[in-house]
Amino acid sequence: MQIAKHKVVTIDYTLTDADKNVLDSSEGREPLSYLHGTGRVIPGLESALEGKSAGEELAVTIPPEEAYGQRNEMLVQEVSRGQFETVPDLAVGMQFQAQTMAGPRVITVVEVENDKVTVDGNHALAGMSLNFNINVVEVRDATAEEISHGHVHGPGGHHH
Repeated sequence: MQIAKHKVVTIDYTLTDADKNVLDSSEGREPLSYLHGTGRVIPGLESALEGKSAGEELAVTIPPEEAYGQRNEMLVQEVSRGQFETVPDLAVGMQFQAQTMAGPRVITVVEVENDKVTVDGNHALAGMSLNFNINVVEVRDATAEEISHGHVHGPGGHHH
């Protein structure tokens, strides 16, 4: 069976950056399962997997435009420490969900200095080409319930 829209795809993968640093991997964990054609993985990866079958292996580089986009420096902003008054131990690396004009966005604290906090609304992998080594473990038809919910359910059915 080939990977196509509304197929449940299970992959083992390793994700590296341009310097071959491992950013994420399914090694030592369960493989990743997702519902193909529903935006559950980055567009470039979904395109690269289209038409593949269980047992196939591939290495693919996904450019930023087909992954998490280019960095947008307008998403880096300095705000008042008062915006985080309920967070006594505010530290670099902490993440929060902020309501923006474009909807909810995860922001990361990148600097805390006196009464100013610098936050970054870019995805951590924005602006990066991503290298994937993938082994397609399984491809199966999605159930009607998985299709209607837009995501894969675990063994035995509904788990949310």
